[in-house]
Amino acid sequence: MAMNHDALVAAYTAPGRHYHNLKHIEDCLGALAGVKNLSAAEREILTEAIWWHDVVYDATRSDNEELSARLAEQHIRPDLRWEVGRLIRLTETHQVASDDRLGAILISIDLSILGAEPARYDAYAAAIRKEYAHVGDGDYRAGRAEVLRLFAARPFIFPDADFAARYDRQARQNLARELASLG
Repeated sequence: MAMNHDALVAAYTAPGRHYHNLKHIEDCLGALAGVKNLSAAEREILTEAIWWHDVVYDATRSDNEELSARLAEQHIRPDLRWEVGRLIRLTETHQVASDDRLGAILISIDLSILGAEPARYDAYAAAIRKEYAHVGDGDYRAGRAEVLRLFAARPFIFPDADFAARYDRQARQNLARELASLG
């Protein structure tokens, strides 16, 4: 199946996508636009990685990132495939090596919602809950709390220093507030 821009948009506007949707991609592209000191090639790689990183999204599956990476590798230019696929796979754990500049930027962009103003963060948290509507309340609260605790325990939520300086304090406040609401 050939995936052009329209097919990507269709994937991101599919039913059941409350957060991992076209708005998320637009927000990520907007965050990328604010990143300084990127070459044209780096910007192109990051743009492709953003467009493809959640193209496959099913909250009942654990292999979305791998499937998204494989689709990207099948459909984008050969000279970009390996690096874009590698970057997409990083979004599974949001962990990057300290010397991985593009990885740090992509992961920081993907996580930037964590550092949003409280009302926007709360809308994000509610949208994530909708994506996991198939999970009972008790199990969701426990699972979500575990994910949030793991992020809060990191010395750096955002591996890119510019994103960390801009978003870390607000992200930690948001995470603490949501954790408190989960009981």
